Amino acid sequence: MNTEGLSQRQPGTESAEAETIVSICGICPGGCGVRAHLVNGQLDRITPLPDHPRGIVCTRSVHSREIVYSPDRLKHPLKRVGPKGEGRFAKVSWDQALDEIAQRLKDIKARYGPQALMTYVGRGGFEQSLIDIYAPAGSFLPAANNVLFPFGSPNTAGCNSLCYVTQGLLAPIPTVGVAADFTFSDFENTNLIVVWGSNPATDSPPLKARQIIAAQRRGTRLVVIDQMRSAIARQADQWIAVRSGTDGALALSMMNVIINKDLYDHQFVDNWMIGFDELREYVAAFPPEEVEAITWVPKEVIVETARAIATARPATLCHYTGLEYTNSGVQNIRAVLILWAITGNLDVPGGLVFRPRSQAHFKRTHIGAPSSPPPIGADKYPFFVKLVKGAQFMEAPRAILQNDPYPLRGLLVDGASILTSYPQPDLWAQALAALDLLVVVDRFMTTDAQYADFILPATTMYEITSYNKYPGYVQLRQKVVEPIGDARNDLLIFAQLAQRLGYGHLYPQTEEELLEFVFGDSAISVDDLRQHPEGVVVPTQPLVYRKYEKGLLRKDGQPGFDTPSGKVEIASNMLAEYGHDPLPIYTEPVEGPLGSPELLQEFPLVFNSGARIQSAFRSQHLNIPGLLKMQPEPNVLINPQDAEARGIADGDKVYGKSPRSQVPFRAKVTDWVMPGSVEVNMGGGGPLQPEPWREANANYLTDMDNRDPISGFPVLKALLCEVQKAPAGE
Repeated sequence: MNTEGLSQRQPGTESAEAETIVSICGICPGGCGVRAHLVNGQLDRITPLPDHPRGIVCTRSVHSREIVYSPDRLKHPLKRVGPKGEGRFAKVSWDQALDEIAQRLKDIKARYGPQALMTYVGRGGFEQSLIDIYAPAGSFLPAANNVLFPFGSPNTAGCNSLCYVTQGLLAPIPTVGVAADFTFSDFENTNLIVVWGSNPATDSPPLKARQIIAAQRRGTRLVVIDQMRSAIARQADQWIAVRSGTDGALALSMMNVIINKDLYDHQFVDNWMIGFDELREYVAAFPPEEVEAITWVPKEVIVETARAIATARPATLCHYTGLEYTNSGVQNIRAVLILWAITGNLDVPGGLVFRPRSQAHFKRTHIGAPSSPPPIGADKYPFFVKLVKGAQFMEAPRAILQNDPYPLRGLLVDGASILTSYPQPDLWAQALAALDLLVVVDRFMTTDAQYADFILPATTMYEITSYNKYPGYVQLRQKVVEPIGDARNDLLIFAQLAQRLGYGHLYPQTEEELLEFVFGDSAISVDDLRQHPEGVVVPTQPLVYRKYEKGLLRKDGQPGFDTPSGKVEIASNMLAEYGHDPLPIYTEPVEGPLGSPELLQEFPLVFNSGARIQSAFRSQHLNIPGLLKMQPEPNVLINPQDAEARGIADGDKVYGKSPRSQVPFRAKVTDWVMPGSVEVNMGGGGPLQPEPWREANANYLTDMDNRDPISGFPVLKALLCEVQKAPAGE
């Protein structure tokens, strides 16, 4: 944790009127418990709340004051008065904005049908109450908003169209029967921690990093498998550098070793898994000596790591989204989960463990989508649409620009920045400009908002009353400061829009109504939360292991896993039903050293993008001076060998080039990346950012059509690129 600034005060506040409010950090949805210190009614600083499940203050939250009171904050509703993309707006009242938006939604519905409307949610819309009130029935995904379901539209989408859902739903549910959020890494009781495709040091919050370091101090071995030497890899006992996109081949090769050397858990495999014989046959094609050429991991390391995972008894897995962004992201993650299962490390002390179920239930709206027509993207990615219960937004340009499968004419965007997140930003700009109605709800001006018809100012989470739920815990989010300008709680913006559309009674219309709606019938009351602002323990089933033996995983109470077969499915019935290969097959990256040897001649480096930096939350906060000082310009991380071969020195201006475009960056020459591979900072392209960041949108280098066929996720890693020094004088 970076603690710089935790005790910093604004000059001249030492003798001012001070107040402390126990609440939850309002910068991101991480839910860290804090003490907010106010001076003369304004937020001054925050400090961690002791003994809280997430009592951490990260680098970004240290700068809370600067973010909340930034002169860039959107303070009033705005209506476009110039051409789309020009950024000319006039201030209007809330009533005028909401009335006109509601009328234009009705007009689009009358002309094209309600399916021509869609909501889109980004990380700015992940607050807990928004999930409970606006997530589709049967879903706990934050990147969704059901406010148009009663209006007749099946279309809600969000950043889950290119992030997290592969790791969180599409891989684990058909394999082990639960979403990833219902598992945890048992760091306290393990002998081996394998961090695979994740960097907990930059998580929000960085709680796992603290737990991992504590385990290391107790003598637990830490191995990190990643394409770059991340912050957690630099703390590890061993960093295993793997070529991006080939993690599935690595996991299959480890299973080749484990099966051939008879190191797998026979009892678990025989009784609780299906498809093992097919797996045995399939992994025979992945011997370590051949997989070394695929993954760039030495064959001896593959064998040693396989043995370590199989014999640690137990080993736990810490993984996140790093494996998603390649042509077989779903299957690669399935392969890693199956590796953990066949080695007997699933739901055992010190392994990858299923969470005990909460015994307290808090109310949600449970509003489902209309039964027809299907959401956009259902024709190409039906398994994704089935589990997400919404649209695959990667298909939105097709609907906007080609009316396929039907026209998409109106879009409500909450807390997102599409043009700094998706491949080929020019295509997305064309699509946004072609809409009949674009509404953006946010705290700061985004590139998307330049194309909006209306911009609605939202509060930070310091400016609202709400709550946050944790495993075994719930806390009231006490309002810390009053809203800036005319900004409003996102929850109430959409509730007031629903009111104008004729079904406002389905949603709480005030923050007090929200609390009564959620907690009114629960074992924990609003009064309980107010009396204990530090949080309240939620009754939870006791933690027991091997729940599959005790009927604690299946809805019918029978022993086994909540999959169609009742077992861990190496050969997935769900995937087969949707036309996908049931085994965790490996697909070589289409654009890669082996998949595109002719392209390799011009673009000889493996491109990676998406690793987080401490000073920004995706593309957010790159306009905050205190955070920007940490990294004033976007970087390409390049290995010294590759830099020397290109005449590049640390700090040189360079161009990252791909078959699609070129983008300017600064070179960071470092052995944090392996030879033959680069890491490109993402997040650039926003209108409030300084020029070097504003010009460095990494998504110009990526490919809209290169995707995982199961999830529809774009390949944001494992592409090919080149890095060239900029001409003298640039």
